[in-house]
This record gives sequence, C-alpha cells and structure tokens, in this order.
Amino acid sequence: MTHSPRKPSRRLFLQAAAASALAVPFYVKSLRSAPPSETVRHASFGASGMAGADLNAIAKAPNVKLVCVADVDTSHTAAIKNIAPDCRIYQDWREMLAKESKNLDSVNVSTPDHMHAPMGLSAMNFGLAVYGQKPLAHNVSECRQLTEKAKEKKLVTQMGIQVHSSNEYRMAVALVQAGAIGLVKEVHTWSNKKWGDGSPLPTRTDTPPASLNWDLWLGVAADRPFIGGGYYHPGNWRKRLDFGTGTFGDMGCHIYDPVFAALALTAPLSVKSTGPVPTATNWANDAVVQYTFPGTKFSEGKTVSVTWYDGDAKPPQTISDLVGGKIPDQGSVFIGTKGLMVLPHVSAPRLLELDGKKELPFDRPKLDGQNHWHQFVDAVRGKGETSAPFSYSGLLTESVLLGGVACRFPGETLEWNAEKIQFSNKPDANQYLKREYRKGWEVLPG
Repeated sequence: MTHSPRKPSRRLFLQAAAASALAVPFYVKSLRSAPPSETVRHASFGASGMAGADLNAIAKAPNVKLVCVADVDTSHTAAIKNIAPDCRIYQDWREMLAKESKNLDSVNVSTPDHMHAPMGLSAMNFGLAVYGQKPLAHNVSECRQLTEKAKEKKLVTQMGIQVHSSNEYRMAVALVQAGAIGLVKEVHTWSNKKWGDGSPLPTRTDTPPASLNWDLWLGVAADRPFIGGGYYHPGNWRKRLDFGTGTFGDMGCHIYDPVFAALALTAPLSVKSTGPVPTATNWANDAVVQYTFPGTKFSEGKTVSVTWYDGDAKPPQTISDLVGGKIPDQGSVFIGTKGLMVLPHVSAPRLLELDGKKELPFDRPKLDGQNHWHQFVDAVRGKGETSAPFSYSGLLTESVLLGGVACRFPGETLEWNAEKIQFSNKPDANQYLKREYRKGWEVLPG
C-alpha cells in the first residue's frame, strides 16, 4: 500500500530546524581571551578576488580592525588603503606572520588552493583563529592536519562556504531532516562549470610582471617557469593539478555541503570515477564520481549513494525527466521514499511528488538571516559559534578531494579507510593524498 506524501507541518519544520543545527558539529569556541578592547585584530592572506570579498566582508563586521594584508602581487594591494588606511602591506606572508602575529587575533586564507594549508596551519601555530576559503586544503592529508590542529589549539575556525549560512540551504537541510521527502535513497549533484583543460603544458617561458613575486606565488609547489597570458595567475590555476582542485574542488564544497549537512554524512566507504582522467598537468572536465556513504537516520538502507557531475556531464535523463525535463545549471536532486527535492545552487528548494508531476506544498517560515563572515568574527569575540568549523568542513573537503583522486583511476572502486587516511584496496592511489613541500617552505612553527 502506498501513501501520498504529507505536507510537512510548521511544527515539524521548526523541530527539524532546531535538530539540524545540532546535527552539524560545531567546534568549541576559542579559549584564547578576547582582546581587552573587544576589537578583533585581523589579517588577510590575499588582497583581491575571493580574498578581497572575504576581507571586505570581515572588515565590515562590528569591532574589527584590519591590521595587515599579504599578497604576492603588489598590484592587488592598492585598494586596501581605501578600506583601512593604516593597514600594513606585505608581499611575503611569512614575514607578515613573524612580525605581526602578536598584533593579531584572526586571519582569512583566500589564496590559490595549494597555499591554504601551509598558511592556515602556520597561522594556527601562532594561536590565530582562521577563516579558510574552500576547498579547505589542496589534498586530504592537509585537510586532516588542519582539522586536528584546530582541535588541538581549540581555535575558532570557519570554511568559506558562505552559502552554508544562506536561508535557502538551511531550509533544504531542515526539510530533509523533517522527513518532508521521507528517507533519502540517493542524491545527484552537479555543476556546469569547467575548471579543466585537456591541452598540453605550453613549452614557452615568460617573464613575470614586475608586481608579481613568482617564487612566493609557487610557495610549496615545485619550481617551474612562469607562463603568462593568464595560464596560472590570476585565475586559471584552478585548472592545474599542482595548484587547484578542478571543478569539483571549486564547487563541490559548496554544492555537497547541504547534502552533507542534511543527511549528517560521515566519511565515505568508497568512491568511483567513470569520467575522464586528468592530463599530466591539468584537471579534466566532465567528471562523474559516485560515492557510497554509510547510511544515517535520514537515509534509507545501510548505505546511501551521492553522485557528482560537472562540465557537460549531467545526471541521467531519467532524473531530468523526473523533475520536469530540465535541471538547474548547478544544484542537487534528493530522491526520497515519499518525494523529491530539487535544490538549485543558492536558490529555494522545490518539493515534488515521487513521479515529479506535482509540487508538494510546504511551509516556508522566515529564517533569521545569518552572515557567514560576521558569524566568524562574533565567535572570535566569544559570542556564539561558527556553523562550518574545520571539524565539519574538514571532513566535507576530504570527501570532495577523494573524488579528484578517483578520477586518476577510472572504473575502479576505491575503498576508503578514513581512520588510517588511506585506500585499503589501491595502494597506488595513496600517493595522491599528500604532497612533498618544496624545501624551505615548511609550515611556520609559531
């Protein structure tokens, strides 16, 4: 006997909203004393692009003073004086930490992916709270180190998945946990972005612009010649294996986040890629990566499948047909035992009956607005907690980055042992879980 889906009650929604807040593991707030003036003294690793967005948002929070900024490209720092006239500017982030750490309470790390961990770990060694851009790190080993360091030092942390605090994603999490679509059987999630490049590495060598310190930009990565024309700097590094994490690393931490939170997922049991392999130097487009996670109280069965697609790869036509024949450019479809949820990236969720032909009505209570950056500042001041601390976002990022490793072994199911941080059935894959830092670029001890 089948039962028609029921409209989730407002009471059920609010109960689930409260429960979901507890389901996402918060990390204990910093035990460091708040500065006597209640002012958070802040520094930024990076000055433009996402770093500019982060430092601007943090600087606009009450009780924040932007003390200093480090950027390897001095052409990016001119506008900083408009935000904070007294802000001190550095080109070498190591010099900034060595000179300024005693004048700081927090930092944001908003640079190319390969430098997230060395900068974040160094800052935490100096006892500083860290707002770290997604993906949290360039590889799984670094993610685990950041998570463990935050726990050891009892520091406030937050990953820069700002849509985690959006009402749209919070509503989606609450609806799933309220049982609005029943128990979740599988999830399909995707992005149409293309942070890949199938072309070979150019053979030319160019002169870096006078404003850029190429050695500092390379950081922990192996030495190599500069290639101009935007090949690496300022944005296309996302396509390069040694510096970025491809489309999945760029967008997966955003789009997998409400899936992770809604289902209260832990580390995956296995991961399998059926998409193209990277070149010797670049990520590929059109990834298809299937994860098998342990089941939770919000899913059906002992395991739950979550599949990622990017570029021109899309969920099967049967999924598109089920939700009206067209899916958003980015987002997720949750398939439950009582209904479906379509969650466009940073848009309100839609609930559908199992056959996809009719929308399910549900209450849309007003949620209190949350500012992801100000939440971090408040937590540093000892007022509240962050919603995406490294204790949560580290595991999320680890899972996403495992997909990048699986892309190198298409068609093979890689069995993951999270406790040992290794693949139990594919030793060859373990080499991609960490990297050797360039000599002289070790993490600063603090």
